[in-house]
Amino acid sequence: MRALFLGKDPNSQVDNSPTLYATDRTDRVTYIAQGWKVTDAQALADIGPVPDHEGLIEIPEDVLRFYARRYLEEGR
Repeated sequence: MRALFLGKDPNSQVDNSPTLYATDRTDRVTYIAQGWKVTDAQALADIGPVPDHEGLIEIPEDVLRFYARRYLEEGR
């Protein structure tokens, strides 16, 4: 699987960069999000158990706009 850079949080600094990538999977459309680990106790309690093979990240809304732009450009 390859990852295609879609965009980085415009307000982030070096080494602190929530980012969105698209993958080239052929069986389904997927994305990889890089963000801040969720460690807030209340948020974790609201979400509930997370399997060991998964993780929770927080990303700014600006990063999701990169998904929207790609979605609209491809006419999905």
